[in-house]
Amino acid sequence: MELLRKWLGHPEDIYNLLRFKMGGYRAVMPRMDTDSLGCGLRTCYRYLNQTSRSFAAVIQALDGELRHAVCIFYLVLRALDTVEDDMSIPLDVKVPMLHEFHSHLYQPDWKYTESKEKDRQVLEDFPTISMEFRKLSKVYQDVISDICHKMGVGMAEFLEKKVDSQHEWDKYCHYVAGLVGIGLSRLFSASELEDSIVGQDTELANSMGLFLQKTNIIRDYLEDQMEGREFWPREVWSRYAKKLSDLAKPENIDVAVQCLNELITNALHHVPDVLTYLSRLKNQSVFNFCAIPQVMAIATLAACYNNQQVFRGVVKIRKGQAVTLMMDATNIQAVKAIMYQYVEEIYQKMPSTDPSCRRTQQAIAAVRAASLPAGPMASRHHYSPIYLSCAMLLAALSWQYLSTLSKATEEYVQAGDN
Repeated sequence: MELLRKWLGHPEDIYNLLRFKMGGYRAVMPRMDTDSLGCGLRTCYRYLNQTSRSFAAVIQALDGELRHAVCIFYLVLRALDTVEDDMSIPLDVKVPMLHEFHSHLYQPDWKYTESKEKDRQVLEDFPTISMEFRKLSKVYQDVISDICHKMGVGMAEFLEKKVDSQHEWDKYCHYVAGLVGIGLSRLFSASELEDSIVGQDTELANSMGLFLQKTNIIRDYLEDQMEGREFWPREVWSRYAKKLSDLAKPENIDVAVQCLNELITNALHHVPDVLTYLSRLKNQSVFNFCAIPQVMAIATLAACYNNQQVFRGVVKIRKGQAVTLMMDATNIQAVKAIMYQYVEEIYQKMPSTDPSCRRTQQAIAAVRAASLPAGPMASRHHYSPIYLSCAMLLAALSWQYLSTLSKATEEYVQAGDN
């Protein structure tokens, strides 16, 4: 019955879950025909689906040859990331591997078979990935190789280095996510599906990556603590606790939430750049690919803001909410409305006594200005009493069916997937 109560409070979730399952997802993520692909590409798309189902869906929805370029880009970076994550590789071996990894793209036989990581197949069968890389147009190869090189150097820099200042936080996020945004933008322009300015404006592309990465780092505090990882910047958390792990102690919950709110405020400063970037996109498949993760991120930040649960468990947006965002975020005005909606939600939850209160208000004001250049915007959803009554009746009659349906949507919806 808890599931039923949840849906009764959000009737749009019921409607969109049904619409999604009945074929609505095809408008956002049409299925790709793999039968026409060669053996190597089919293998690459299999690895893509195995390592990230949610990214696989949006990548496979991209138009033309860009789809294959982004697929290979993702797998190359997944292989690089697997090397970085593998704690069984000694540092004196790992650092040179990260520095030289981009060169293996041009070595047909190179592979690494000693990894213990769950995604090790992308290293063990790297020859298949590198073969398909070398089949791409040179303009795509140059982008992928360049970003792989820069990311490997950055990852090596932070292997033994803590994230101390907010500047270093931005730098770390640039290496692991901002460079991805820059590389993707260059691929978009190289495909000629987007104008050259999209790939040239690295500052906006970097902000796209930083907003997603900071959201993941903020949300994953407890998981990272349990795994022995620390990505929150010392410059911020040291004002609230002696050790980052102290924020998880019940007696420190008030200052922990204040620290959380300060980091969320930091992340919100990227939203105007995100909106400017998205406003430049012309191709629908590229827009969907870029917009969906961004609206998932703002919804996640709104759920995390001023929320003690970040330090006690996992904070996730509802599956129905995620589906609604996916179905709605198909044009810039809709995305602006979504961003506006969630910063207003943060504003409503903002404690007047929070140390970051004024800075949070300023960040929200900047998002409002970017979202509403022509005046007030109506809510994205307006449901008549008849619709609400029907939705509630539908929930009462079909909540058990929908509980199994939500499991099926996981193939397409994994908010905040890394």
